[in-house]
Amino acid sequence: MSEKDNKNQSVEDKIEEIKNAVEQEAAETEQNDAEQSEVDPGQVFEDMTEEDRKFAELEAELEAARQEAAENKDLALRTKAEAENIRRRSENDVVSARKYAIEKFAVELLAVVDSIEQGLQLKAESEESKAIQDGMELTLKMTLSTLEKFGVEQLNPLEEVFDPQLHEAMTMVQSPEHESNTVIDVFQKGYTLNGRLIRPARVVVAQ
Repeated sequence: MSEKDNKNQSVEDKIEEIKNAVEQEAAETEQNDAEQSEVDPGQVFEDMTEEDRKFAELEAELEAARQEAAENKDLALRTKAEAENIRRRSENDVVSARKYAIEKFAVELLAVVDSIEQGLQLKAESEESKAIQDGMELTLKMTLSTLEKFGVEQLNPLEEVFDPQLHEAMTMVQSPEHESNTVIDVFQKGYTLNGRLIRPARVVVAQ
């Protein structure tokens, strides 16, 4: 073999050697990656130093404490909101009870007011009966004034537009002198207690 051939062979051997070394290194790197991916976390924990192990345990405890604190905060907020709702409902119930506590009494007293008003519609034919009517008028004013002090107001919708929320139509009649749906007569006055209807006004309505 000539010297030239020997040099060529030497170069080829070097190339082959380098190629084999590269392939071997790549194989070792792949094997190391595979081994690292298959490492058991528990084994990693065991391989940690005592100081690192305590640090990891403290981190886990801290995360658990944070989660528990978040849950407790959420529970506290919901509990507070519910307590606030209960407080508001209770206050509304108390206010409502105070505003409408006399409703039954007021309704019963309206019968007395109706009776006085009916008596005043009678014509006084003597001085004595006129004096009685004057006393009845005074009694009626005092009674209505007392009712007003406790939130009871009278509804006398004569010549007003009929309101089904406040009035009860007893009948409807033709009345060229009035616009349609106008109250032209009141059979019985209505009453409200602090804005709540306790008795509708019974009326006659123009068609």
